[in-house]
Amino acid sequence: MLESLKKLFGFGPKVDLGELIRNGAIIVDVRSKGEYSSGHVKGSINIPLDQLGSNLAKLKKDKVIITCCASGMRSGVAKSQLKAKGYENVYNGGSWMNVNRYV
Repeated sequence: MLESLKKLFGFGPKVDLGELIRNGAIIVDVRSKGEYSSGHVKGSINIPLDQLGSNLAKLKKDKVIITCCASGMRSGVAKSQLKAKGYENVYNGGSWMNVNRYV
């Protein structure tokens, strides 16, 4: 069951976030606009999780996408939602502060 939860929320094998970012990955911060305005990864785009489904046109399926939030939980849900919509190269970066270390 633990492995199923890890997979659902995107906590799987480690990936090199720095390499993905250097190669042009799009960073999507799924926190609220207020949370985002209090600090975020430079160059990231803010699409709150509850608005992700209606903003898919902003994301290209052929690009690598890294999701992030405050702790990694909402970004894990976002990763799962994007995967369900046909986005194949999606990674849960965890907290925005974690992703920020690689920028």
